[in-house]
Amino acid sequence: MQRRTVLSLSLALASLTPPLAHAHDFKAGDLRIDHPYAVPSRPGLTTGAVYVRGIRNTGAVADRLLSASTPAAASVEIHRMQMQGEVMQMRAVPSMEIAAGATVVMKHGTPDGYHLMLIGLKAPLKDGDRFPVTLTFEKAGTHEVKVWVQTPRDADATGHKH
Repeated sequence: MQRRTVLSLSLALASLTPPLAHAHDFKAGDLRIDHPYAVPSRPGLTTGAVYVRGIRNTGAVADRLLSASTPAAASVEIHRMQMQGEVMQMRAVPSMEIAAGATVVMKHGTPDGYHLMLIGLKAPLKDGDRFPVTLTFEKAGTHEVKVWVQTPRDADATGHKH
């Protein structure tokens, strides 16, 4: 009888708890940083990448991402990918503009987009891991976000090539 009561109470309490969401977002001044994530790193590589579903600027003035850092890697660079004819070019850039009222998408597989390049990973990025990344913006200041390592839904984008 007691076991049934405990089980009933446990189920009742569990039904009151909202399900865990896979999306997470952060606020940095007028910026909304939606779901920072990384994909698992490939064996033997010491580089990885951090993506963001989007950084939305709800303010009336533009802001810029100036830099990023993480204890998970020796350094972090802001990279931009662009098609140059038939060739995809990836280059480090000094900053990333976020126009007023705009959203910058930083998703993997975006042909003309940005990502944060992790250089000198201290350990492989494994599915389910989480790690902090500190973002420094020109106007919004410095803010820490939590990055989730997850396998992308499209299996062809399981890593980041350079």
